[in-house]
Amino acid sequence: MNLTDQQKKQLETKGISEEKLLQQLDRFKSGFPLIKLDRPAVINDGILSFKDLDDKKLIALYEQEVSKLDVIKLVPASGAATRMFKFLHEFLNNFDPQEDSLNGYININKAPELFTFFIGMEKFPFYKTVIKSLKQKHKDWVSKPVQAKKILFIEEMLLDSGFNFGSMPKGLVPFHEYKKHTATAFEEHLFEASIYAKSGQVAQLHFTIAPAFKDHFTKEFEHIRQIVEKKTNTKFDISFSFQSSSTDTIAVNNENKAVVLENGDLFFRPAGHGALLNNLDQLDADLIFIKNIDNVTTSAYEQHVCSYKKLLAGYLLQVREEMFKYLQLLEQKNVDLELKITIEKFLTQHLDNVLPHDYKKYAYEYQLEYLFDQLNRPLRVCGMVKNEGEPGGGPFWVENEKGELSLQIVESVQIDSNNKKQQSIAAKATHFNPVDLICSVRDHHGKKFDLMNFCDADTGFITYKSRNGIKIKAQELPGLWNGGMARWNTIFVEVPLVTFNPVKTVNDLLKSAHQID
Repeated sequence: MNLTDQQKKQLETKGISEEKLLQQLDRFKSGFPLIKLDRPAVINDGILSFKDLDDKKLIALYEQEVSKLDVIKLVPASGAATRMFKFLHEFLNNFDPQEDSLNGYININKAPELFTFFIGMEKFPFYKTVIKSLKQKHKDWVSKPVQAKKILFIEEMLLDSGFNFGSMPKGLVPFHEYKKHTATAFEEHLFEASIYAKSGQVAQLHFTIAPAFKDHFTKEFEHIRQIVEKKTNTKFDISFSFQSSSTDTIAVNNENKAVVLENGDLFFRPAGHGALLNNLDQLDADLIFIKNIDNVTTSAYEQHVCSYKKLLAGYLLQVREEMFKYLQLLEQKNVDLELKITIEKFLTQHLDNVLPHDYKKYAYEYQLEYLFDQLNRPLRVCGMVKNEGEPGGGPFWVENEKGELSLQIVESVQIDSNNKKQQSIAAKATHFNPVDLICSVRDHHGKKFDLMNFCDADTGFITYKSRNGIKIKAQELPGLWNGGMARWNTIFVEVPLVTFNPVKTVNDLLKSAHQID
């Protein structure tokens, strides 16, 4: 590709080498290999049930050890609330108040979400605030027709002439209404962290956000800081980072030619949550909790939900202690046959590692090298919930190009849609990934792993978008908890559905986990 001087300067500014650009362009031509599923991970075959764990013992272990540990809670929070209000934006764009009635619009357009929104409107945490603003702006509010009031309510919520929720980060939208205040998802993550991610009296939280909203998050933190710290008896160490522009990927047209903007620049797009592997790699702690910004609940449920975080963390510490012990013995070359068999059992039974087909043919010293290499990796314990039709990835046994099996979180886009056998395996999945992870990123000497060494670059994927009405192709990096962690040691644990309360659309705020009464 012949780059202009302007484009070369653009690459330099973004931190993308010409070699990397060419690799991305080649990927559009060659594509990414699809994941080969062997079978779904299920209870007792890849997934451990929390019912089989000694919850009291593990929670006590975590509570006993946490004060000695560096703990960080990582919350991906760069997403805007646009999708949360998508059906309301569509309504504003398509509804003609001169021609349509609300009921007619709902029936003709088969819009049950809109019907639910209007029925539950008074239960939304921002209802009173929006109504108060409307009454100040419209002195004749009381006499306005019901239909006009509902349209004005949505406009006041979403548009920049009002509260502009439609363009705000999801983390700063009011989620819960308490007696004396409303709480954002950002605030609820602080309360949660004070329960399970506090070491001593300090809770560290790291939010990945869009650069344009750093001041908004900082202002929100300063606004609630004193109240939350007083209520929780916790000091909060909050930090922010942005998705690096060096992780952006080039977009191409149908001929796989790079899209060039009107000003002569190349058109790059953010590369999905896999780009956050860089952000995670910058964090150095004994334990890193990862949870999405919209997966929170009210104070009534917090203690119950957080007990499962402590349970998973306690189990990670228990497994890690044994893992570190074996690594030290292997490093000291102090392993006899009996101990080697014990380590093999630990690797296969507790970490669900499948030994290579020809492992027994390895010379003894190479078997020990293999065991050390498999144990000397980042460790993650992932909560899994029963699949109830939520979109997103799930846990599977996956076969690589060498025929080796491993546990992976797989997105539907990574599975061959034309392969009936693969689709049949996918359909048998029983569990879903709610993004509920606890990560150990230091080795047995306390040195942080280079997480880039444990990513599978072949697990990215190509997506199809449009720009100015023209179809384009984009590229996403291996997902943070998918291919980004493909070579980690992985433990899947089933946790109850009460731990998973995402807000994908505004109507999810009407569910019991987000209502005070």
